[in-house]
Amino acid sequence: MSEWWFTVRYLLTDLSGNIANTPLVMAMLLPMLLAFEVPLMILTLSGILKWFSRQYGKDANRRKGPLPKVSCIITCYSEGEAIRITVDTLREQVYPGQIEIIAVIDGAQQNEHTYQAARACIYDFDGVTNRKLVLLPKWQRGGRVSTLNSGLAVATGEIIINADGDTSFDNDMVDEIVRCFDDPNVPAVGGALRVRNLSQSVVTRMQGIEYMISMHGGKTGLSEWNLINNISGAFGAFRRDFLKSIGGWDTHTAEDLDLTVRIKHYLRRYPAMTIGFAARAIGHTDVPATVVDLCKQRLRWDGDLLFLYLRKHIYSMTPRILGWKTFIYTLVFGIGQNIVLPLLVAIYLWWLVFSYPSQFVAALMIGLYFIYLLFSLINLLVFVIAISEQPCKDLKILPWLPLFPVYTFLTRMWAAVAILNELFRRAHEESSMAPWWVLKRGQHFRWWHFRRDKRQK
Repeated sequence: MSEWWFTVRYLLTDLSGNIANTPLVMAMLLPMLLAFEVPLMILTLSGILKWFSRQYGKDANRRKGPLPKVSCIITCYSEGEAIRITVDTLREQVYPGQIEIIAVIDGAQQNEHTYQAARACIYDFDGVTNRKLVLLPKWQRGGRVSTLNSGLAVATGEIIINADGDTSFDNDMVDEIVRCFDDPNVPAVGGALRVRNLSQSVVTRMQGIEYMISMHGGKTGLSEWNLINNISGAFGAFRRDFLKSIGGWDTHTAEDLDLTVRIKHYLRRYPAMTIGFAARAIGHTDVPATVVDLCKQRLRWDGDLLFLYLRKHIYSMTPRILGWKTFIYTLVFGIGQNIVLPLLVAIYLWWLVFSYPSQFVAALMIGLYFIYLLFSLINLLVFVIAISEQPCKDLKILPWLPLFPVYTFLTRMWAAVAILNELFRRAHEESSMAPWWVLKRGQHFRWWHFRRDKRQK
């Protein structure tokens, strides 16, 4: 064993020297790192720097724009008493304008506990000005999309904020969201999410780092280039008239990414249109605390990417609809990094294991680990310094950072499983986001439909 480790150390030193002296060696050994990870990191960090430079000179305490009425649609299902936390954090917002809170209880008959918990919140609004609670029980379960569209149908606010029933918010969230809509060219805004149960397990801590780096920091940087990849279904905001004009939320699954893609269909026709991101509008959500629950979640998340990009919206993946900038970004990072790359990494790893000695594979993986650890450290420190509203608290996650590259690698391997699962089993039709009969009545997107449509054209 000592000889084996000696060989690994020698190869690792040799690889490091070759990469330092001849950068072409890295391109040969780690082409996917240079093709996807480095460009995205540069794009994100430059966007964060741009965002950070704009924060100076801003008056954070005084609103100069109008005070539009805001409707918050809460999707409730089986949260029980936890729904009261969400309602309370919306009622206690410092926003001086009107806020209409619409709690839509999906399957209220079988979720009586959640319905009664929501009803108990009514008494908390007595004597509260500019705050209104609307209860909308859906006795028959229709799924998440049905719940959101039901709330949209009764909403009267100019701005619509969708929120999960287990998501709570900082008290300045609505004010930060509305600021973004002062620009008339902004039809939609994403909100920042943090992990509420961060200290529950190692799994939640890894997701906490992921949310800081990718979902909070990444979206902050990408939004500066109007390249935000997704408005989270747990926390997003839209102009009501615009949302209704594009048909609201659509059935199937991954309704948040689906809606974001449909909004991007207008970018070429309206070049001034911008999809915003409110980095200071903070929501807090619970994430899976066990490996099994995380795998179930990512099986749906990662598999849905293939369904949306390459099945449902395959016709719109063209610069004639998206515009060249959005098309190239979606092709390289939406499809390339999220769908193709996990499969390539799995194949590349398989090829390495069976083509090279174990010492070489171990040396390469150790080197790759330290590269990703360095990238993660840079991204986390930039987030803490430039974006975080609680930098001292966020720095406490640093001791867990050495595990993050391993977590990233394992989730990418699992993404390959999710993609194959969707490719061969159409896993989106088994989503827990809606009853089977709702998904069955939705349009089925199959490869031969595209070939037939092309022949007809």
